Amino acid sequence: MTSNRRTVFSGVSAIAPNGSTTKEFWAATLDGVSGIGPVRSFDVSGYPVHVAGEVTDFAQRDLIDGRLMVQTDRWTQFGLVAAGRALEDAGIDPRQLDEYDMSVITATSSGGNEFGQREIQKLWDKGSRFVGPYQSIAWFYAATTGQISIRHGMKGACGVLVGEQAGGLDALGQARRALRDDASVVVSGGTDAPLGPYALACHTSAHLMTGSRDAAGAYRPFDAGADGYVAGEGGAMFIVEPEDTWRGRGAEQGYGVLAGYAATFDPRPGSGREPGLRRAIVQALADARVDPSEVDVVFADGLGVPAADRAEAEAISAVFGERGVPVTVPKCLVGRLHAGGAPLDVAMALLSIRDSVVPGTPGLTTLAPGVGLDIVRETRQAPVRTALVLARGFEGFNAAVVIKSL
Repeated sequence: MTSNRRTVFSGVSAIAPNGSTTKEFWAATLDGVSGIGPVRSFDVSGYPVHVAGEVTDFAQRDLIDGRLMVQTDRWTQFGLVAAGRALEDAGIDPRQLDEYDMSVITATSSGGNEFGQREIQKLWDKGSRFVGPYQSIAWFYAATTGQISIRHGMKGACGVLVGEQAGGLDALGQARRALRDDASVVVSGGTDAPLGPYALACHTSAHLMTGSRDAAGAYRPFDAGADGYVAGEGGAMFIVEPEDTWRGRGAEQGYGVLAGYAATFDPRPGSGREPGLRRAIVQALADARVDPSEVDVVFADGLGVPAADRAEAEAISAVFGERGVPVTVPKCLVGRLHAGGAPLDVAMALLSIRDSVVPGTPGLTTLAPGVGLDIVRETRQAPVRTALVLARGFEGFNAAVVIKSL
């Protein structure tokens, strides 16, 4: 194992409700343009939620071979398109590399919901003979990893991480491990499409989603009026390489370095022990050999649930001091993308480093009591050399990554 290889992000591709390409998404985010609106893809009149972050300008049939269209769920289609764009962005042609030196490690939250629901409806309405042969694979958590691997001939160590929002960072941690085990290229990140009728019913059962009909103010992390999160779809995929490999091929660009990663789990409720997020922050900074004073911005998880927001604010303040570091939650413009959300935050961190800018949190109006954070409310021009990205998953998952400039 080569343990001292730095992990470089050489390709980035984002798909989000406010822009289905990286360029469109980033421009909209810096301008404070929201992608949240009334749910259009199905009737939500019987649901307690009314708005979501839907990707409305993603033309699958123009981007994906028709044979794959009938074999894959929307979440996998996002992943396939984003992975292809990330490879192009990195200037890598997989056909020119050893197939066993390339890996695919992605994250998902709930798999192929839309595809699975459609086939189950056929089962109940018409009978088992009408269930398609791809039902057995299209819903499966590893479907996106598998389809990317097949499409690009990547036969190295592959896998999928399932940890809801935190899983998107866990996938990057695992990708770094694969590179240290001598992989030369890893496709990593995460996408999700959790907006079908069955999927939304599952999410609403946790009673953490806002019932607001006001798309502009529905998702307000750390705000005094916050009452839950908004679901969204999309995510981001990356190409990561060891620095020596990246430099050796004469690459024209690189976005940053995955300098630190840590994951923790919350203790049993009622144990009296603190939640695990602070430990994840401290351990990620230690892994990166970064002092808290060196962090230029924190991309917070920002669930939008008052108790959870206070707990996250306490964890950040415990490490950096009250209002000790700029904090931003641009996901208020797109919703909570589950396994795709944290990768989208990582994409924003990398683009912030590239462009010396911090995207704002335009949904915030009045800071909630007990939240002692310096929230970046509007896009701010500032040098960004080190960014911390945080993510929490349902049932106690926590993860943190430190991204540094090259």
